[in-house]
Formats: sequence, C-alpha cells, structure tokens
Amino acid sequence: MHPRRWLYARTRRRIGARFLSGEGIEIGALHLPFPVPPQARVRYLDRFTTPQLREEYPELADEPFAEVDIVDDGETLRSIPDGSQDFVIASHVLEHTQDPISALRRHLEVLRPGGVVLLALADRRKGIGELREPTTLEHLLTDQADGGAGSRAQHYRDWSRLVDLPLGHVAPEDVEAHAAQLERSQHSIHFHCWTMPELLAQLPSFRLPGTLAAARQNLHEFLLVLRRTHAETGPDALGRLRRH
Repeated sequence: MHPRRWLYARTRRRIGARFLSGEGIEIGALHLPFPVPPQARVRYLDRFTTPQLREEYPELADEPFAEVDIVDDGETLRSIPDGSQDFVIASHVLEHTQDPISALRRHLEVLRPGGVVLLALADRRKGIGELREPTTLEHLLTDQADGGAGSRAQHYRDWSRLVDLPLGHVAPEDVEAHAAQLERSQHSIHFHCWTMPELLAQLPSFRLPGTLAAARQNLHEFLLVLRRTHAETGPDALGRLRRH
C-alpha cells in the first residue's frame, strides 16, 4: 500500500477505535465503509437497496458494496427512532445534503446521550472542489429555512460550470442544459463545500444538541466527531475543541 493511503487508513481506524462502540448506523457507505472496531456493531443505511446502488453507480461494478440494511433518506432518518443509536457515521455525506444544519441536527437526535456523529468531509481545496467558494453561514441558514429549495438550481449550475466542465464531462455550450438535466434527475452532487477551519467556525451558530469531541485533517478529507448532549446547546457550546 502507498504510504499516503496507509496514513489515511490509519487515521480513520484510530478515530473509529476511539469513538465508536455499541450499536449504530453508517449512511451511504457504498464500497468504502468506515472502519469500525470490534466493539461496534453497524447497520448500513442508504436511499437505495444494494442492487439499485449497483445500477446507480456502474463505475463501481467491480467493487464490493456494504450490504444495505435500511433503506431511508440519510438527511431525515425517518425510520430511525430518536435516542436509539450509539453512533452515526456519515462519511462524505454532509456535502451532499441540501440542508446540512437540519441533517446534522437529525443525526444527533437519533443518538442516545453521549453518542457520537462521526463525519468525514471532502476538503474543498483538494480534488473536485478546488475551484469552488466555501459555503457561507448565511447560505446555510437560508437552506435551513427552506430545505435548500431556493438554492438548488444554482448549486447544479455551479457544479456543471466549476466541476463537470473542468473535468471535461460537458462542453462549454452545454453547461446550462447539463445543469438542468442534473437537477431533473436529482443527481447527487456536492451541494456545499468547506475546509475544516471554515466549517468549525460555523458550527457554534448551528445551535446543535452536541459538542465537538475531535477534529482531524486527513489528507484530502477532514474528520469531525460530535457528541450528543442532553439539551440544546448555547452559542458557544461547540466552540471548545479537544484535539486528538
């Protein structure tokens, strides 16, 4: 294994071993489930069944998929009772949500007190997000108010122009039509993007029922762990960070 890949995998294993135990769920694992220690029992949740996911992602035909146990919307988790899980893993999921604040709140709500949400997010400076501007707090609060409906079309236009066009997936004259087609098909894109410092600066304003337990940069991604508290947090409750 290449040394960088080894370091990437080791960081994930260490975070998982430190924070994951009991029973929980992972959202959208596909072919890259997050490593969990022996004391953790995980069920896999996705919006499609495993055969449907294989049809949705033909480019992953040769990859083994985590078998989907629960078919549900990873943003709303309607089938998961409040206070029923010890952990929720959302690896490269939050950037795909149309209303990240509400999604994070819901992920925390299904936890028992003391349970954790483990997030892995793409660093916008690396890979497909390098041409995009960071998502602002004002934008996130607007998306929270309307579920992302008001910004959805612009997100697809930005993706078409700043991601698919540079990658050669669409011709310049077809950018607008391509964006419209992506929106019609509800294609899963990165609606939002951040660096770790950018998202950490915004977290206290989300007023989530949780505290920040850890934050780690991990090559092209960053990892955050939020711990469920008993009550609503104040504006500074997520401001204290213990580094691991």
